[in-house]
Amino acid sequence: MCELFAVSAKEKTDVTPLLKEFFSHSREHSNGWGIAVFDEGLLNVEREPIRASNSAYLKNRLTAGFSVACMMAHIRKATIGNVEYKNTHPFVKRDVSGRTWTLMHNGTVFESGVLSPYLHRQEGDTDSERILLYLVDRINEILEDELNSFDVNERFYIVDDVVRTLSPGNKLNLVFCDGEYLYVHKNAPGTLYIREKDGEALFSTRPLGSGSWNEVPQNQLLIYNKGFRIYTGDKHNGTYVENEEQIRMLYLGYAEL
Repeated sequence: MCELFAVSAKEKTDVTPLLKEFFSHSREHSNGWGIAVFDEGLLNVEREPIRASNSAYLKNRLTAGFSVACMMAHIRKATIGNVEYKNTHPFVKRDVSGRTWTLMHNGTVFESGVLSPYLHRQEGDTDSERILLYLVDRINEILEDELNSFDVNERFYIVDDVVRTLSPGNKLNLVFCDGEYLYVHKNAPGTLYIREKDGEALFSTRPLGSGSWNEVPQNQLLIYNKGFRIYTGDKHNGTYVENEEQIRMLYLGYAEL
């Protein structure tokens, strides 16, 4: 599977050492890397469909350093979709109000009728991109009904419903951002950790560096703004349990396409 890293902080913090350690895991996750940095309303996404440790560009970026208040990083181990730029995380989509959503995923969607319509609408081939398209469509439905504006809490409830809808039977470890809030969800035990201190929250598939890392709460949506948790969703029952036969059949299905 893939690995995720993310930051939400009140002030800019230097995460370069943690990113270097994170990207060193690309020996095991060699099918692409990506970074999204959010800075005063601006989004910058950089990604390549190659092993992070082989990227001269990424090496130079890490040498320059990363001092950030909000960012996401991803290394891919491909399960669904070829190793191509269009399948490299993170994925970006704008809603009808102009708000930009950026998503990365560690997991696999095995069953979901609500995502099937996006097979012919997406640019790439991944289930992760389909999750983002579905999420933005759900947001757009409300925006169009309410003239491109609705209460932020309603936005949170929609996102919460999306993860509840998609979690049963699927591995749905997600980190995504709407340019203002960072959303985090996991439903597979032992697959995402958090390191928190006043005004700073770091997330990683595996604990990095020093400090105290704790497992992200299971089966509930968490939302952060400037390093503080501002929303905690109700727990759901959609825990993912790995099924080797289910994974084998999925791979065979895609191999025959």
